[in-house]
Amino acid sequence: MAHVSYPFKKTNKAVFQKPASVVTQDSLYWKKLGLPVLVKEFGAVDYIDFSPVEPYYFAATCSVRIQVYDPITKAVAKNISKFVEAAYGATFRNDGRLIVAGSEEGAVKLFDVQSKNVLRVFSGHTAPVHRTFFTKDHLKVLSFSDDKSVCVWDIATEEKIASFSEHSDYIRTGAPSPITPDIILSGGYDNTVKLYDCRCNETVLTVNHGAPVESTLFLPSGGIFVSAGGTEIKVWDMFNGGKLLANISEHHKTVTTLRLASNNSRLLSGSLDRHVKILDLTSFKVVHNIDFPNAILSMDISAHDDVLAVGMIDGVISIRKREQPVKSSNDKKGLFKFAPDHITDVVAVDTKQPKYKDKNEEFEREYDKCLRKMEFTKALNIVLKSYVATKYPERTIATIQEMLRRKVLHVAMDGLPEKNVKDLLKFFSRNLGVTRFTRTVIDAANVFVDVFENKISFFSEEIICLYIVLQEEIKSEINVCKQISELEGAIGLLLSAAQTSNIRDSIENSDILAPSSKAQREIVIDV
Repeated sequence: MAHVSYPFKKTNKAVFQKPASVVTQDSLYWKKLGLPVLVKEFGAVDYIDFSPVEPYYFAATCSVRIQVYDPITKAVAKNISKFVEAAYGATFRNDGRLIVAGSEEGAVKLFDVQSKNVLRVFSGHTAPVHRTFFTKDHLKVLSFSDDKSVCVWDIATEEKIASFSEHSDYIRTGAPSPITPDIILSGGYDNTVKLYDCRCNETVLTVNHGAPVESTLFLPSGGIFVSAGGTEIKVWDMFNGGKLLANISEHHKTVTTLRLASNNSRLLSGSLDRHVKILDLTSFKVVHNIDFPNAILSMDISAHDDVLAVGMIDGVISIRKREQPVKSSNDKKGLFKFAPDHITDVVAVDTKQPKYKDKNEEFEREYDKCLRKMEFTKALNIVLKSYVATKYPERTIATIQEMLRRKVLHVAMDGLPEKNVKDLLKFFSRNLGVTRFTRTVIDAANVFVDVFENKISFFSEEIICLYIVLQEEIKSEINVCKQISELEGAIGLLLSAAQTSNIRDSIENSDILAPSSKAQREIVIDV
């Protein structure tokens, strides 16, 4: 009978590689914002607003001043400090020539950016004004105050045109409609968001956010608006009677600010949890996350996503400027194509897998060659070398796993010199807590005990100490597993109780009759 030779199957180390990370075009795009430049101000940064026109200066409102920064040099270009008490919510007009801001004393002030002169002072509020905006037609100013009122001011005459006092608590946010100067949105600490029509001086819609509202904005269509408060962001359909379209809970602390980016295809949210989340407005899913050193109070992004400025509670402003791409031979124009054209399908890339050089390939061939020749101790010695065990532990684990499968690991360990026994114990201690290695390390440690239990006393004190430390770490790992099991059981009970409660509530609610008359159905919506 002819002898049939089969090719040797190489050791499979792929199963122990770090999990592949999903790299999207979004994450690549936003990472190009580059490293932050930190600028320290004198107080918490209440509000940041970019000028809509070049050179895209941004106004940072903090303490008793408005600092207008040049995003290129990161230096203060203008300093507007004509406030007796704290300034709040400075925003640019669409032509970038005027700035309006509220203040602690209740006055709303209009400034000329170039000369820094006060052009108008709108007086009438009896409490601090935290947010101010220009209307769509640039002829009026909106103010949102702690006196629970929203006011509309005529710039030309300095007169109050309209006032709404529908909230029962402080009003800390609002937004003008992007399509008409007559629609206004306000959010209050009474948990509600209200929509006003200046043509009839009435509240046309009320929705309940469920927490004090910190930030609001309209989407470009003008028919959908977004509110942020507590840890949640909610999306509402104005034309469908205030229907809740989405409830986004990606932050674990209060969401303080919302902004649109990428040609209005992305929603940015900043929070006291020190994160800026970037969400896709088509799916309301997070596509990227940026970390910051402290709680975030304010944020804005310039046109074309060039510069991201974030204001923090400790008075630090983080300025990130987009890195310009290197001009390639394939791109004759050398221009960067900004959003939303950068959004394409997701690409999975294993960023952790090293690109092996010849030296690494020699290591791989060497230990596989030893396994093929059944030189198990030599193969174990090779993968326990410091270079391999530290930089590429998945190779060491894969080799140990292969020996466990063949039931020859005890043979390989029995022939190890003392130095390699020490390296093996260090490897066990270092990788016991690594989830993808834990099972193999525990199995190999059991084999180690079987082989060396009666010999351990003959080794050096260093090896004995490492052996004792490994035992303690295994006990600690077992205790952690027990605690996690107990916690899992407790969470299971809570979820079961909540599910039972929801079923009971559903049964009770099914007995409640819906409003029958048209008048009842048109009551202000309280979601």
